[in-house]
Amino acid sequence: MIRLVGITKRYGETEALRDVSLEIKKGDVFAIIGSSGAGKTTLLRIISMLETDYSGEYYLNDIDVRKNQEDLRKRITMVFQKPVMFNTSVFDNVAYGLRIRGLSSREVESRVNSVLELVGLYELRKKNAKKLSGGEQQRVALARALVLETEVLVLDEPTANLDAGNVQMIEAIIKEITDDGVTVVMATHNLFQAKRLANMVAYLNSGELVEVGSVKQIFESPEKEMTKRFIMGETYF
Repeated sequence: MIRLVGITKRYGETEALRDVSLEIKKGDVFAIIGSSGAGKTTLLRIISMLETDYSGEYYLNDIDVRKNQEDLRKRITMVFQKPVMFNTSVFDNVAYGLRIRGLSSREVESRVNSVLELVGLYELRKKNAKKLSGGEQQRVALARALVLETEVLVLDEPTANLDAGNVQMIEAIIKEITDDGVTVVMATHNLFQAKRLANMVAYLNSGELVEVGSVKQIFESPEKEMTKRFIMGETYF
């Protein structure tokens, strides 16, 4: 579904990604692991088409993204690690993307209420989103993405700094939507979370793709010594 070929990204003199090539299949839960500064968020932003200044090739369903970005961008949505809430109700936060797409009021209400039920926020739909807890805001952000019904959901550290209850709820939501065929690409520092949720894992180190494989391969029998040492808790700099 997603194919990256030789992706390289620089920020000035800093090379954030170097010659990254990988494939993500439809329905995958694809986890990207690596230390802080490894290039995980940069890679997610490229996959989400939010970052366009890079070299290399990117194909979505065999369509060249560079030549069809405006048409393809609606197929992917990204949830950031620190979501920004609009100063309005939970309902209106989630409805925003549908309204700008021109959906009818009846369709907006139906889809928003349905997704708020999914993320456990229906009872809070009239509350100002800025007054919610961090975990609740993260679920609002997830609902804003899910209500658009895109083919690919990109998550940047979806449960970082959240309490155990919200982590459990968000992971349950991710499992439910992937059971429905949504492709999920996520960066996580939590190796246990990657093992719980993903079927495929990529390990990035200093902008380079070290290894890609199934969860079993990466966590039980990695091919690269660098991957093994990272999984064991040793970090390369």
